[in-house]
Amino acid sequence: MCLELDYLRPRHGFSFRERFLESNLENVFPGSYIPAVRRDAVDAIIEQWRVECPNLEPAPMGVFGRIARLSALAGDEIERVFRRHGLTPTTMSRSTMVSSGGMTKRLNRLEARGLVRREPAPDDRRSTLVALTETGRDLVDATVVEHLENEERLLAVLPASDRDTLVELLRGLLLGLERD
Repeated sequence: MCLELDYLRPRHGFSFRERFLESNLENVFPGSYIPAVRRDAVDAIIEQWRVECPNLEPAPMGVFGRIARLSALAGDEIERVFRRHGLTPTTMSRSTMVSSGGMTKRLNRLEARGLVRREPAPDDRRSTLVALTETGRDLVDATVVEHLENEERLLAVLPASDRDTLVELLRGLLLGLERD
């Protein structure tokens, strides 16, 4: 349970002084004033936690909250492209942890659509290999092109140098977490 120890701290967002300065700069430079640091929804959540629990440091929420929000927002956009081609990442990801019966049902549907074909495994008569058909390959090719164009559109809000920095930072975080 958080105790409110800092009774002088503003209870809702910025202090009066900060709001006053912000609003006056907007009035002096209408339409052209851009705050030094733009705030997003995660900033608001962190500020609320700082107000409610001043004895806790919610800064890690800044990283993971943004990753989660980006995943949700970008995921919706990315899934839209796959859905147009009859595929969904959700369906594909679930298929990695299904029973053999469930996998057979999925393969039957893909085979019925002419997207895959089954071939006997040359070295194991109990196994079957699954290969993309020409139609399946065409679908993948079309989907990948549209998918990459969509991701480029989503990233266009960042300059190339910021994208490179973001890639490096996320890679470092991922590598550190994958070691555990």
